[in-house]
Amino acid sequence: MADHGACLQTYNQELVKCLEELKSKRINILEIIRKEESEEAILERNISALQEKLNNVQCKLKYHKQLYDDYTKTIQETEAGFKKILESSQTLLNLVQHQSNKLKNNTSA
Repeated sequence: MADHGACLQTYNQELVKCLEELKSKRINILEIIRKEESEEAILERNISALQEKLNNVQCKLKYHKQLYDDYTKTIQETEAGFKKILESSQTLLNLVQHQSNKLKNNTSA
């Protein structure tokens, strides 16, 4: 009977020791969890800040692309208008030269 009591006491001590080790490991895991949660929160804030910056850059990029397109359109329209002016000037010059030659021919005859 004494042997049974000694075995029971040994088992009890081992059980208490195992429980203490499990509790210690659980505390260590809890510390790891808290550190990871803290890191997660920091990363989420960083993601949020980066997303905001990305949105701002995308808005600015969209605006500048539209502005670039507006400049391109204005340049094309101006060049087309200038080409028409040159063509009209050439036509006018040809007409004036032709009329001038007619007048010279009429006065010299």
